[in-house]
Amino acid sequence: MNFRKEHDCIGPKQVPEEAFYGAQTQRAFENFHITGIPISHYPHIIYALANIKKAAAITNQALGKLDDKKTEAIIFACDELLAGKYHDQFIVDIIQGGAGTSTNMNANEVIANIGLEKMGFKKGEYDNLHPNIHVNMAQSTNDVYPTCLRLTLISKMNQLIDSMEYLQKSFASKGEEFSHILKMGRTQLQDAVPMTLGQEFISYSVMIGEDIERVREAKELICEINMGGTAIGTGLNAPPRYAQMVTEKLKEITGLNLILAPDLVEATQDTGAYVQLSGVLKRVAVKISKICNDLRLLSSGPRCGLNEINLPPMAPGSSIMPGKVNPIIPEVVNQIAFTVIGSDVTVSMAAEAGQLELNVMEPVIAASLLNSLTIMQRGFRTLADRCISGITANEDICRGYVENSIGLVTALNPYIGYEKSTQVANEALRTGGSVYDIVIEKGYMSKEELEKALSPENMIHCHPLNLGATLK
Repeated sequence: MNFRKEHDCIGPKQVPEEAFYGAQTQRAFENFHITGIPISHYPHIIYALANIKKAAAITNQALGKLDDKKTEAIIFACDELLAGKYHDQFIVDIIQGGAGTSTNMNANEVIANIGLEKMGFKKGEYDNLHPNIHVNMAQSTNDVYPTCLRLTLISKMNQLIDSMEYLQKSFASKGEEFSHILKMGRTQLQDAVPMTLGQEFISYSVMIGEDIERVREAKELICEINMGGTAIGTGLNAPPRYAQMVTEKLKEITGLNLILAPDLVEATQDTGAYVQLSGVLKRVAVKISKICNDLRLLSSGPRCGLNEINLPPMAPGSSIMPGKVNPIIPEVVNQIAFTVIGSDVTVSMAAEAGQLELNVMEPVIAASLLNSLTIMQRGFRTLADRCISGITANEDICRGYVENSIGLVTALNPYIGYEKSTQVANEALRTGGSVYDIVIEKGYMSKEELEKALSPENMIHCHPLNLGATLK
């Protein structure tokens, strides 16, 4: 491999001749063998950096600080990145020391070298287009990196919302399909009162819908950026009007509803929006995991469990037990939830660990949030496509549980009264008979009246129908 010699404030550094990154990126690559996940693993980071550098160059040109030739070269380089080119040049590990400086410099160096070649110069001839002086003009890592993270998070949150809406519709569709199937509701794993299987699945759809709104609310906080604050929020080395102008230009380029933070000193050090988002993701994960637990319980068996529903078989379940099929899709979503919950602890600790005018722990916040958003988005679509859409119901089993359950008497209270209901319950417990049969045998209700009382329509509307019968 051939090398070119570059230098930074540490000293000279050998960089691969064909590399579009420079000395600082090379040092970061050597320093941070941490996760093995480079920032190029998340293309939206590169898109965000390119949009930021493009907006900054246009703003600096408008303010008379950057000449037309250099501006055009930077814009060209940024557009190349936005077109998906040169992403393999972003080699810095997602978790790094330095509050994101290595990520910012990786972008500055790549953009500078792409621009240099466009201008007719060789890589590394930074007198003509410098990573710090020109590409990073009026910027600091401390406003670029948080802004980059927020733009990236917005993109990932939009993907998550799409997946949640997709999963919500999948549950709603099953709720409609199962609306006629009577089953036993349970509290504390004990028989409670009758309901429909459709109501159970609709409730999952509603739960997800509520959380979609919580994610949207969290996204609004992420839209506040601190561009122009430079090092600590005082705007040192940024021209007057730069902060507002670069924010407006970035808003125009991205099409996002970005706003400039009212206090840039506060915005540079505060990571509260990340904590809020992480908490919302934890909420979503906890609730989805609970739903997956329910699916595993409802499908347990097939002979010795509840067996009210059948999950679609996705893979053989055992290397030793023939014919066994496991609920592997809910299981993997459970594990996604555990990961997200653990990441929330990481984000909380990292947010708390910031000192004074900067939080240097933002890279691990970025890694945690982006990983959570990615696996949730993928997991929810997997759950919808490879599990929910293929669920079938065991209608006879569901109905049988209702007819044999002691809890059935609660639903019959409005028709036969509390005293008779108690007598029926006690006899069912004593003899092992079914409530359904005992009510008919004692003449408290006819079979037709009982069937009407237990109709799915009655369960859904939660009120006794007028049976036209007198209590006997």
